[in-house]
Order: sequence, then structure tokens, then C-alpha cells
Amino acid sequence: MLSFSDPVQYLKGVGPARGKAFQALGVFTVEDLLRHYPRTYEDRTKVLPIAGLEVGQPACFRAMVMTTPRTSRIRQGLEITKLTVADSSARLNLTFFNQRHAAGHLVCGREYVFYGTVAGDFARQEIANPAFEEADSPPVLTRRILPVYPLTAGLTNRQVVSAVGQALTQCGPPPELLPRQVLEEYRLLPMDKACRAIHQPESGEELAMARRRLAFEEFFQFSAGLALLRAGRSQRQVEPYVPVDLTPLTNRLPFRLTGAQQRAIREIQGDLMEGHPMNRLLQGDVGSGKTVVAAAAAWYAVGNRRQVALMAPTEILAEQHFRFLTKLLTSLGVRCVLLTGSMTAGEKREARQALASGAADLAVGTHALLSDTTAFARLGLVITDEQHRFGVAQRAALGEKGDTPHLLVMSATPIPRTLALMLYGDLDVSVLDELPPGRQKIGTFLVNESYRARLNGFLRQQAQAGRQCYVVCPAVEEGESGKSAEGWAATLQTQVFPDLSVGLIHGKMKGAEKEAVMGRFARGEISILVATTVIEVGVDVPNATVMVVEDADRFGLSQLHQLRGRVGRGREKSWCILVSNSRNPETVGRLKTLCRTADGFAIAQADLEQRGPGDFLGRRQHGLPVFRTAGMAGDITVLQQAQAAATQWIESGGANQDSPLARQLGKLLAGQRETMN
Repeated sequence: MLSFSDPVQYLKGVGPARGKAFQALGVFTVEDLLRHYPRTYEDRTKVLPIAGLEVGQPACFRAMVMTTPRTSRIRQGLEITKLTVADSSARLNLTFFNQRHAAGHLVCGREYVFYGTVAGDFARQEIANPAFEEADSPPVLTRRILPVYPLTAGLTNRQVVSAVGQALTQCGPPPELLPRQVLEEYRLLPMDKACRAIHQPESGEELAMARRRLAFEEFFQFSAGLALLRAGRSQRQVEPYVPVDLTPLTNRLPFRLTGAQQRAIREIQGDLMEGHPMNRLLQGDVGSGKTVVAAAAAWYAVGNRRQVALMAPTEILAEQHFRFLTKLLTSLGVRCVLLTGSMTAGEKREARQALASGAADLAVGTHALLSDTTAFARLGLVITDEQHRFGVAQRAALGEKGDTPHLLVMSATPIPRTLALMLYGDLDVSVLDELPPGRQKIGTFLVNESYRARLNGFLRQQAQAGRQCYVVCPAVEEGESGKSAEGWAATLQTQVFPDLSVGLIHGKMKGAEKEAVMGRFARGEISILVATTVIEVGVDVPNATVMVVEDADRFGLSQLHQLRGRVGRGREKSWCILVSNSRNPETVGRLKTLCRTADGFAIAQADLEQRGPGDFLGRRQHGLPVFRTAGMAGDITVLQQAQAAATQWIESGGANQDSPLARQLGKLLAGQRETMN
């Protein structure tokens, strides 16, 4: 018998070579395999007569082999095996490509159950490469709900199904982690039934129950881990800040702070004066004024003789922050320095010397701030912008340059508050839910390909008026799903706008190339910039007035809202044009949500309701385990229930008891603290 900790290669039919393929999927042990859940399922439970099969619809059917399989070699590398099967309703031709060995198991005169998709017309229909097994054998590939697993090179779905089946037979399910009272209160399947049902469901109802239970466990474990992390941080002591007058700073602003900004600043001030390290998320919609709040936090820190580091994911965004903060704070006696990778060696050396000596109060930069050669004299506050672009280890590396500095993370990605508390449960959350007065309202329209000529004319009109435009594509290269940025940029430059400057930027370009293109666009040297979602956040070009999103149905609403936020940043009227040929009523309705509202939080809520929490969960970078089934559950109620159960478990002392769950969390948190220390 095998144990959960045994390498997966010990399973029959796996071996060392296939074991390496499993490792590429993060599956090293038998327990890893049992927690390698299917990504989707095929319902093969219904067996139809041949006459009842529909073209293009996969289905099972039971039939007798009427002819001996015949193999022909069409050309080098291509063999075709053909045979005919029949039942009482009709006959059907089967074709196998390069599967002589598989087809050779079909014996004339014997009955099998097949699964495949009928192709062809009424006169000649056939199925290519069907799955099959003997009619009197236990159902493995047919007559069941078949799991479809994430795969990699060297692994087939059939091999994974077989390995999982062996693991369940020889080891049983992984140990139960959830407390018995939680299972009973929330009517959850025990782990033994849930694990078997997620891999070998006997019905759709059983599968739904298994998904709910496993998602609940992941949410529960994650919520408990975050709560324990937060409790551990709150026990650490730092010297409380003394009050600092904010008036000199606010008097320099050309506008009045919104109520939301004032509330967030009060919350930050309270954290800094409390005597514990601040760990706060500042979440605000596009244009809600997060940088001003960050400036106030920096002002408090500098007023307490501490240095501040603000890290941004791109050089362009870092330079924008530097220009704004320098203009606002320099006259108040705050010395700011910029530190990015593209600066000259001399410029970097000068900035680092100012930070190490304490002559500089505020450093704005990119990952260059993380360099071993960057040191601070008295770092007291770390601010990271576009939080989801940085992992725990990167934030921790910057924090190590000071003595338990306060942490403020900012995100322009609106997340419903319920979900934000889940994703960032180890942080306090401040929300900027008001926009400053005078912010541009962006006209948003949904069009299809029939509007292409008018759309191109509108882009030309804007460019000739001295404005600039973005055109966003879902793919980088031809052959990928959706319109490609490279191909469309070439088409626009050579066929549509040969007299205008068309630029291209995408994520596969080197950092220096991307920075150069964005620099040219920011200086007005490029009229139309074709891009992927690499320009989703942190790009501020006030002269850009049009955002065109090609194949808009391929993007989430929150992502589209972020893209829309790249325009409307100047004084000129701006537009966002969504191009989609989809006729799916749900898809059209989803895109029209964006046309109706500019409220990022309302849009995020709609995205959550329509697409489930999976997209948001993918942004999480706490270092705790990746969600395997939680994103599939698609039910925010499960999240809320698991969060409540985890809180109750901790308050009742469950984390201090010797249980599989407490031991599991102990291991996770030990690794997390090692990462952060």
C-alpha cells in the first residue's frame, strides 16, 4: 500500500518519466495528485441510439463492430484505420488517425460503448477517434461523468484519470481538515466523500456538493491563515507617531479633499499613532485620488523624522508619482529622489547616497528600490502602488530596509468590499468611493464590425485634431485567440493610417522597449497606440481621448473599466468604444453594463455576480495556497460562510489545539513568516 507522502511515480503505470510530467503540474506526491482537481467535466452518462446522434454534439452510443478494422497509410506520418459499427437503429463509420493499435482492440462481432462527435452530412456521417470500451466492462471512459484535468506535455487525460483512480483505491482520500462541528453546521460533505465525488462523480448533484465542500475548505483555510497572520502582526510594537498638522499640505492642493479622502487619511493617521505596524490597503477607483492620500501618509511619516519609499510597477508610473509628489512636497521642505533602472549609474549613485545618509526623505522608484545597494537611514513607511503587481516577498524585501516600517498598499482595481476583506484579510481596508469634482465623464459605446469604417474615421479625426488614441487587442501574435496586437498594428499603419504614427506595445517586449514606446506616446510622438492589457494600469497621458477595445467580449468588466480609465484624464471629451461581434445575449448584456455606469465598484460587483470570484482570486499574492476549486464555486455565499466559520474557530481556540488543520496552518504560516522575515 502507498501513503500520501509517497512520490506519484510509485503508482502503477506512472514511473519516473511520467512522474516528471506530473511534477510540471505541481504534483509530486500521491496527496498532491488527489488534490489535483479536474478543470471541467464531460457528461457521458447518457447512451443514445446511433439514429439519435446529432452532428456536432458529442455523445455515447452502444454498437456492435460490423467490419474488421482496415488500416491504410496515406503518407509518411499518417495512417487511417476505418471500420463500421451498427445498432438496431442505424450503421455508422468510425475513423482512427494514427491509432492502429487502439483500433486493433475492436473485434468484429463484439459490442462496445463509444463516445465521440458525429461529423459529415446526412448522406455520409462518421466519428473520428472515438473513445471506447467493452460494453460489459466497468465504466471508465464512457457511461459516466468524466473529469477533464489540467495537463502538460507527456500526460494524457486518460493517464491522469487512471493514476487518480489508483490513488483513491490504494490510499483513500486526504485527511479531514475541517472540524466536525463545521461540517455539521454548514451541511458539508466529509472529505472522503468529497474527494471521491470531485474525481469520480456519479451525478451532477453530487459534483456540486463536492465542489462546495472543497471550496469551503480552501476559503476556510485561507481566512484562518490571514486572521492568524494579522493577529501576529498586531502583537508587534513600534514607536507611535506624534500628530502632524496636515494644513500646509492641503493648502498646496488646487482642490478640496473629498470626504472619502479625508476618511482614509484619518484611518491612516490612526494606524500610525497606534504603536503597531500599519498594514492597510487603500482601494480606489480610477481617478479617485489615491496619490494625494499617499502624499498625506508620507507627510505624516516625514513629520516624524522617518523616510518613505513608494514603489511602482513601471518606470512611467514611478515618474508620474515623482513629478506629482515633488511639485507638492518640495516647497514644504521634503526632498524627493527618483530611483529607476533606466537612470544612469551616476544618477542612481547620487539617489542612493541621499537615502543612505538621510538627506532624502522620500524615494519613488521601481524594483530598483529592492536592490542590495539601496539602503535607507530611517525607513518608516513603505507604499506600493498597483498592489496586485507585487507579491508578498517583494513588499517584504522593501520592508526589510527599515525597522518594522508601516505598510500602505494601493490598488486601482475595484473589488467588492466583501471580496476585498477576503483577499486582503491580513490588511485593514480603506475605500475611496468618491471621485473628485470635475473628473471627465467618458462616453462608452458598444459597436460591432459594421461600424469599422466610421470608427476608423473617428480615430483619424481625433488624431488630426492633435489627440491620441489607444487600440487594445486581446492577443499579442497571430494564431492566438482573438485579434492580435502585432497584426492589427501592421494593418492600421500600412492600410488604414499610413500618414499617421502607429505604435505597438505588448507584454512580450523587453522592459526597455516598452518604456521607450510609452515615452514616445506620452510625448505625443505616436498618434495611435496598439497595445495589449499591458497599459491597463498606471498610464497617464492626458492628451489621449479614445480607448478602442477590440474583441471586448474576451475581457472582464473590471478589466475593461481599467482600460477605460486610461482616457478622460485631461480637459478634452473622451470616449471608450467596445468592439464585439458577439450575439450572445448574456455577453451583450454584460458589455452594456459598462456603457450604463462608470462606478467601478458597481462594475466589479456585476463582474463578481456574472463570472464568480475566480478572476479576482487570481490576483491574490499572499503566499498562502493557490485556490484549486474556490474559483469554480462561483458563489460568494460559500466565501462568506467559510470566513465566518474560520473566525469562530479561531475565537474558540481551535488554532491552539492539536488537529490536522492547526498543524497544516502552522506549516503554512511558518513558511509565510520565513518569506517575510
